[in-house]
This record gives sequence, structure tokens and C-alpha cells, in this order.
Amino acid sequence: MQELVNEIRHWRRKVSQAKLLRSTGKVTKVIGLTVEAKGITAGIGQVCDIYIPGERNPVMAEVVGFQEDSSILMPLGELRGIYPGCTVVPRSEALIIGVGEGLLGRVLDGLGRPIDGKDLTLRGTYSVNNPPPDPLQRKRINKIFTTGVRAIDALMTCGQGQRIGIFAGSGVGKSTILGMMARFCNADLNVIALIGERGREVREFIENDLGPDGMKRSIVVTATSDQPALVRLKGAFVASAIAEYFRDQGKNVLLFMDSITRFAMAQREVGLAVGEPPATKGYTPSVFSLLPKLLERSGSSKNGTITAFYTVLVEADDMNEPIADAVRGILDGHIVLSRELAARGHYPAIDVLNSVSRLATNLVDKNHALAAARLRHLLATYTQSEDLINIGAYVKGTSPEIDNAINKYDKILKFLLQNKDEESSFDQTLQELLKFRR
Repeated sequence: MQELVNEIRHWRRKVSQAKLLRSTGKVTKVIGLTVEAKGITAGIGQVCDIYIPGERNPVMAEVVGFQEDSSILMPLGELRGIYPGCTVVPRSEALIIGVGEGLLGRVLDGLGRPIDGKDLTLRGTYSVNNPPPDPLQRKRINKIFTTGVRAIDALMTCGQGQRIGIFAGSGVGKSTILGMMARFCNADLNVIALIGERGREVREFIENDLGPDGMKRSIVVTATSDQPALVRLKGAFVASAIAEYFRDQGKNVLLFMDSITRFAMAQREVGLAVGEPPATKGYTPSVFSLLPKLLERSGSSKNGTITAFYTVLVEADDMNEPIADAVRGILDGHIVLSRELAARGHYPAIDVLNSVSRLATNLVDKNHALAAARLRHLLATYTQSEDLINIGAYVKGTSPEIDNAINKYDKILKFLLQNKDEESSFDQTLQELLKFRR
């Protein structure tokens, strides 16, 4: 009898919470990437369904602005088929995704739906638009995060919960470094977001750079360049939400996002479509306000950590272009990839002298710090005198420092070079690095 009473109470509560009446509206105008609708009551970020006669499934759209008495929506799918008069029905919530251990080893689209043709069973749901952790609830970063990449672990050591930018032009080895870290790092799992990438590169990255071993403990979220701008934006937030779910379970998560530049370009499309004025290089003000809202979501919390690496595709190799400059000011360090080094066949093509981890000195011991500083000094000394050395203008014995740098240059190169299948543990890296202190 008591079970029946509890069941009745349960359903009464469900009915009282249910929104039985929903406002519906009509599409009045379609301009460019936006759809105007009248008659609906929905806030910014709320998802609506646009019903097209003759189509089985409605088109999802999100409210992105208002103009007089009209709501401006951007579809999370194709605009094809939508015309004035189509019914618009708001949902009761913003975008949510399914989460659970079943996501491991899977490939999802920008809205969190599987695209690898396999069934997906998940435990629950998670909101895509979560606020960053409370600053006072964040744990201090005091544990080293091992990437497995020698140059990074030795000279720009990262901590669990740190956020790093990888700044590079196209074709200098970003995907190779991401694949190495995904396979060799000491995280519990990887969440990899491929935002605005070419469709061809997605499978190549999964099979060549990530490999079967890396894929087993990874979740890949992909929104290719042909997807609508709003889907590319949501892909970044979906990946962040998945990483947050596992962080809340007490896991140490590695989050990759390639690339922040294409995320910013997608927001620029959205901003211009809803009437925002263009600012620096055409980027709208909302781009620069949205970047910290995304980047601050990673990091440590009271339960677990998200160590995040965000790639920045710098235009014309200009490290001071607007997005690179804004991102560098938000993150806790930056790794610069050099086209010149890549052209020489130097991989990973990390420009050690222009890369830095802001937390490295707080994470490593005194011997590690001194050895790293010594290696940087030797490399800087050789680089400054390289032209003289190459043309034979430098006379041996003129400067003991330059002589020492010349003698150790080949050993430095051997230390920094690393094959993409070569794993280097942190202890091995430190042992090799300490040789340069002598």
C-alpha cells in the first residue's frame, strides 16, 4: 500500500513540474544564417524546434538575440527547407548531452551525438552551458602533469589542472604533438575537440596520431568546417561539459581543443549575423567576452582536474594577432611551434626559447630548475651566434660560453628531438636533462 502511495506522490510531483502549455510561434523571416520568429517566449541560449511540413524530425535552433518583437534563432542544423510560416516550439531547457563511462572510445558530433555508427548507453545528462568553478573552490596546482613529450616535461613543465596554449601556423605538427600527449600522458582519460577541422583530417588524426591505444581512453568531439557556425561553437562547449563531468567524478582529465581560432571564427559568424559591429580584424566584441567563459571552465576543482591544451592557429605566423594575444593573456603558459624548425625536420617543432609554463618553477625541484635554465642559456647563446658560426667568422676560444654552447649543441638537439612513437617517462627525461647542468 505504501508503495502505491509513493508512486502516486511521484507522479503528482511530475505533473506539477511539467510544463503542459508551451508557447508556439511562426517563422517570419530567414536572412543569411538567422531565422526570425514571432510568438514564442524563450530566453537567450534556449533551444527551440522548427517543424518543417513533410520532414520527420524538426530542426533544432538556439535563441541568439532579439529584434523588436521578434526572436532571432540560429539553426543547429541545415537551413534547407525552412520557410515563413513554419511552426517554432521552444523546449524547456538549454542544450543538454548524455554522459557516462560509455563515452570512452567514441566519436561524437558537435551536439554530443555519436557518429561512429555504434549504440550508446549512458547514465544521465549534463548541461552544456556550465559556469566555471568557483575561484575559491579550485585546488592549488602542485602536482606535475607528465605529457610524455621530452621538451615540454623538461623545459616547460605543466601541472595537473593547468591550461596551456599551443601557438602555431598550419602544417607545423600540432596534431602530432596532440597525438603523442594523448598516448603518453598520465591522465585518466582524454577529451579531444576538433573544431572547424577538415573532414579528411578527423579520421587521419584518430587512426594515425591517436592510434588504437590512445582511442581506448579518449572521447573525440568533432565539428568540421562544413558544419553551421553554431554547431562548431557548441562542439567546444560539449567537449568542455564532458571533461567537467569526469572531473566531477574525481578524474584527472586531459582536454585538447583544436583550435580556439576556429571557435573564435564561428562566434564571429554568429555575432555578425545578429548585427554586432565588427572590431579588430572583423572579430566582434562577443568573441573576446566568450573566450574567457570557455577557457576558464577547465582547470582544477575540489573533486578532480582538467589539464587543457588549446591550439591557436596564428594567421601568417603572427604571434600577436588578436586571438593569439587574447588567449595568451588568459592561459597559464604557451608553447610556440616554429615553421623554421619544422622545415629543418626538427620534430616536435617546439621553439623552446619562446615557450613558457608559468607554473614550472612552482612544480619542479631546484636541480630540475637549474638544469632547465642551463639548457636554455646554452641554446640561446648558440642561437645568438649562429650566423657567425655558420659562415666561419667565429674564432674558437674567443668566448668560453660560445665554445661551450657549440660543444653541447648536438647533444641539445638530440635531447629535444623525439619520434612520435618514442615514449619518454618523466624520470628518463629528468635524468637526461640533469646532464646539462654539469
